[in-house]
Amino acid sequence: MHYIRVLLLLSLMLGFSFADEIRPGYLEIKSSGAKTFQVKWKVPMKDNMVLGIKPIMPKSCKSTPPSRHKVNNALIESWTMVCTTGLAGQTIEIQGLDSTATDVLVRITHANGSSLIQRLIPTQRSFQVAAEQSSWDVAKTYTIIGVEHILLGIDHLLFVFALLLIVVGRKRLIGTITAFTLAHSITLVAATLGWLSVPQAPVEAVIALSILFLAVEIIHSQQGKVGLAERSPWLIAFIFGLLHGFGFAGALAEVGLPEQSIPQALLFFNVGVELGQLIFVFAVLCIAWVLKKVITQNVLRKGEMGIAYVIGSLAAFWLIERTYSFWV
Repeated sequence: MHYIRVLLLLSLMLGFSFADEIRPGYLEIKSSGAKTFQVKWKVPMKDNMVLGIKPIMPKSCKSTPPSRHKVNNALIESWTMVCTTGLAGQTIEIQGLDSTATDVLVRITHANGSSLIQRLIPTQRSFQVAAEQSSWDVAKTYTIIGVEHILLGIDHLLFVFALLLIVVGRKRLIGTITAFTLAHSITLVAATLGWLSVPQAPVEAVIALSILFLAVEIIHSQQGKVGLAERSPWLIAFIFGLLHGFGFAGALAEVGLPEQSIPQALLFFNVGVELGQLIFVFAVLCIAWVLKKVITQNVLRKGEMGIAYVIGSLAAFWLIERTYSFWV
């Protein structure tokens, strides 16, 4: 049993390292005139070391010296760029991307207000700027962004995982996941469209609290104490799902939405989140099915208790860290 807990903890630590390594870069280019653009370049940092990637602009573009400042674990550079032939039809490349495990989101806003999002990866480091983005490109890009966000969002996944540990029965599980999906979809849409506004830092702290709450409920359940989460898991999933939706909205706000395709981009980002969530749930259920075939029920119960303590410890750490970050 000791080895199972150690392996679990190691896998979680590796997951955090992996998620931190592939945090995306972000390049924003806004037209401020016929040939003038304001550029913002956000590149991930780790231990004060900047990821070795940088944007390569078209040769017809001349840039002013950039201003630099650090925000969280990223270096942000801003500068003005003048392109004598404009940007449409020109090629933008991210140098050094092929030697990393990250990707870069590029957002370009043209003078007429239209915008496009392009996702660059190590195997596709450059693209040609189009005057407009097709509906298919919007759907594909934002679906992928949604899938990546949920699968790399360790806190969101741990909340769903904790729900899977405490919910018994197929119908109750479907109802619980549906309630979580409905709730975070509501607040995702409301926050993204500006109908509701909640500070992001307290939201992230309460998301950690939601995971800690479920971990405690799992431990109580193993001890024979039936709590609210076990009696009405759909209610807990819906209440905390509203808060997780604000977290998704915060991530989407960093990417931005193309002004001419806001409903479509928002829809497919949410579709991507749901696809990623279903992939995770299916993978966990498959692993659980295999474990039930090879491990005794007594060992499984002890394993769930150990997992609950690990989840609770991580959530408590996040809660303290995130509360401290905005409290001070």
